[in-house]
Amino acid sequence: MNTQPTTRATAEKSVSCDRCDAICCRLTVLLMPDDKVPEHLTEHTAQGLHVMARDEDGWCVAVDSKRMCCSIYEQRPAICRKFTMAGPYCRDIRRIHNDQLARGIPLTMY
Repeated sequence: MNTQPTTRATAEKSVSCDRCDAICCRLTVLLMPDDKVPEHLTEHTAQGLHVMARDEDGWCVAVDSKRMCCSIYEQRPAICRKFTMAGPYCRDIRRIHNDQLARGIPLTMY
């Protein structure tokens, strides 16, 4: 049995996409003009924003659900390239999600 206390640093190192609720794959992904995402994977919002499309469950349509990975990884949007697993934004989004779950609030679209 591990008798070492769990610290924030230890917990952060344990963040892994394969053990996550993949909150990042359900965030709104705003596309930039330089992004080279296939057009059939995108949509325009009522506000005129060009974004990654989502499936009926709110997941980014580029997510390969069988392998839980990005099907367009080499062409992924710039904002996805900046989203670092276990980085500050990842941890913040996970904290918000876990706080909402603890209070009985379902996942909402950010």
